[in-house]
Amino acid sequence: MRFYGVNVGARSVVTIQHGESIPAQLSTISADAELRMVPSPRLAEALPGADVLFVYDFSSPALRSAWPAADSLRWVQVASVGVDAVLFDGLIDSEVILTNSRGIFEEPIAEYVLGQILAFAKDFHRSWSAQEAHRWQHFESEPIAGKSATIVGTGPVGRAIARLLSAAGMRVRGVGRRARTDPDFGEIGADLLAALADTDYVVLAAPLTEQTRGMMNADALAALPPRARLINVGRGELVLTDALVAALQTGRLAGAALDVVDPEPLPPGHPLWTAPNVRLTPHNSGDVAGWTDQLQQQFIANFRRYVSGQPLHNVVDKHRGYAPTG
Repeated sequence: MRFYGVNVGARSVVTIQHGESIPAQLSTISADAELRMVPSPRLAEALPGADVLFVYDFSSPALRSAWPAADSLRWVQVASVGVDAVLFDGLIDSEVILTNSRGIFEEPIAEYVLGQILAFAKDFHRSWSAQEAHRWQHFESEPIAGKSATIVGTGPVGRAIARLLSAAGMRVRGVGRRARTDPDFGEIGADLLAALADTDYVVLAAPLTEQTRGMMNADALAALPPRARLINVGRGELVLTDALVAALQTGRLAGAALDVVDPEPLPPGHPLWTAPNVRLTPHNSGDVAGWTDQLQQQFIANFRRYVSGQPLHNVVDKHRGYAPTG
């Protein structure tokens, strides 16, 4: 993963790419900017004079430690929807504009969530195990039509999930900052524990902030009915891992599909690897074919707006940690 940065006035770009050449698409802006390529640990060496930084490694804390070298920075674009890795006080309190990559990952993540729900309901794992054993064994599966899904996080990712699950016949509701009616969710509540009390699936799609960190704790997991399954496509730190492992091991929770975990990457021997009814994926729920090209294209389009003095797309509210949808 990488950082890219651009300095328009001095024609400089900061790039962290671990020794690779400049991607072909990004080279198209070389007429308007000088491109710098540096490995992540050396970000501070390439930041002086740069006024734009493209954070391609969205989970890296490199900018935090390199911040004193950012003497000309005006704009940071992050190659993800979540921007928690760069939301430190120095950036938040500065006049640097922060943008994210909204518009690329939402639909693929929604498809991932629907796929995990179907995998749980139809118990494909059981069928695959029987096939490997050459065993023809009939069993009944669960429907998803009419089942309830509580989506925690009502931003673009949560909305895409809500629309797709609704189209599949599920009963959807949201949990957000304030209670309200909504065209995608029907109803959005602000009381997490109340929303969890009677749901079949809970989907975590909230940004990681001080308010949401650890929100799925022992009390929240205890509020879920034993039939419920948890799907996390937000950030691993939304969940207290020890509490989740305990709920799975004791049967208080029917299952979990985790595209993000805490810690990440999950170390060998961690109890989540073998916890009952857990499905683990390596933080790739939104990474469908062509996603890296789309990230570059989106940055180039925003860069063109930047050099022409137009307002940037996907500007993040740095105090809330997400880009308002309107």
